[in-house]
Amino acid sequence: MAASHASGFPTEGRCSYYVEKKKRFCRMVVAAGKRFCGEHAGAAEEENSRKRILCPLDPKHTVYEDQLTKHLKKCNSREKPKPDFFIQDINAGLKDEAGIPEQLVPISSLSEEQLENLIKKLRKASEGLNSTLKGRIMSHPALYDALNDPKNGDCATKHLKQQASILGNIEKLKLLGPRRCFVEFGAGKGKLSHWVDIALKDAEKVHFILVEKVTTRFKVDGKHRKKNAVFERVQIDIQHLCLNKIPVLREGTLPVVGIGKHLCGVATDLALRCLVETYAASFEQRNEEPLAKRIKNDKTEKEINTLAKEGNETNVPQKWNPVAGIVIALCCHHRCDWRHYVGKDYFRALGLGAAEFYYFQRMSSWATCGMRKTSLEALSVSTKNIVNQNDDGDEHEDGGHRSLEDSTESLPGILTVEEKKKIGHLCKLLIDQGRIQYLQQKGFSPALQYYVDPLVSLENVLLTALPTHSSSPEITG
Repeated sequence: MAASHASGFPTEGRCSYYVEKKKRFCRMVVAAGKRFCGEHAGAAEEENSRKRILCPLDPKHTVYEDQLTKHLKKCNSREKPKPDFFIQDINAGLKDEAGIPEQLVPISSLSEEQLENLIKKLRKASEGLNSTLKGRIMSHPALYDALNDPKNGDCATKHLKQQASILGNIEKLKLLGPRRCFVEFGAGKGKLSHWVDIALKDAEKVHFILVEKVTTRFKVDGKHRKKNAVFERVQIDIQHLCLNKIPVLREGTLPVVGIGKHLCGVATDLALRCLVETYAASFEQRNEEPLAKRIKNDKTEKEINTLAKEGNETNVPQKWNPVAGIVIALCCHHRCDWRHYVGKDYFRALGLGAAEFYYFQRMSSWATCGMRKTSLEALSVSTKNIVNQNDDGDEHEDGGHRSLEDSTESLPGILTVEEKKKIGHLCKLLIDQGRIQYLQQKGFSPALQYYVDPLVSLENVLLTALPTHSSSPEITG
């Protein structure tokens, strides 16, 4: 689209193509004497007669038709050789587990009676759960300057407050120290690991593994070239990640701390299974081997014992554990998946199954649907005005918006908006309680707490867990 658009003019040195979907001009830098970037060079016929087509490997970008063959050989979305730490579905759970029944209908198609029955089941299942979580809103000196930078906009400030509180909670749990490996799941640009590294200053033998399944631009881990901290980025779906195949973790000399900021839905379950079932269990099996097979590891065991003795001075847990702790900010429960959910046993013990889980996960979006009107007339608002107020939209594949069938508008009008929000919170709590029980069964002391004010982010619940032999937060619920 031409530069003389009603919304203004493009920035000098930037692409002149107007992106209608985003209501702004493209911000890509252009070559000297050019008006359009490579992506939009074919947008104006007078600029270039060569035809651009969608990449068959990833339709999110385009390529010149006459260069397609060359592009497919170097496209970032091409299938690459699988690394050693890729093991198909290792964290997916039981392969023969039945999924969601295909005959289930969307919430919007349920009758009032069916919806009422679901809500009754939800309230009965959540009886006895503490729906009011403790607040543990914290900060950390490492982010003081950034938080007080007047150049920050509202969005940047909100993300910094979340990162500061997560970092403060990591320190509170005595997980912030030298000689350990921080694994950031759903790392994105790697900003959480960035601040952990800043807080650790020049701590020795600190390793960071940043797990992200897609190619990410503007990564901050590339800026870290310090002597005592190593940043390693692995592009892989958590579902297939085998941590003990990563070289730095293969010997098990560094305790792992699993961290994440807004780990969407099913990714949380995959990460928990990756840490406490796949990774930690591998060391339990190793310890059960006959002594003759472990003699060669005596040196490693002595080093581990030395680390444990130094625990009081360096924040290393008193008894070494392959997984020293977990600190994950939860979000997007509507994107959970029964097949991979770690709390199936908890649901079944309550007489619930895949069908109830399907509806509860969809109803969980009511907690963060962003509706502020309390009257029933609010249900008649047009779809285009229903916007989720999840402040972390730039970190989510769905942009922070709920799907249409999750929206309040399309539901039977038997509840007020405030009642729907309370039900949404109950759904989240019940799903999280299944995760709590799973961690308890795996030898951890877990807890849920609010880590930021809801005005900062509506997705403001932090899941923490320590091995049971460590001092830990109070178990919720």
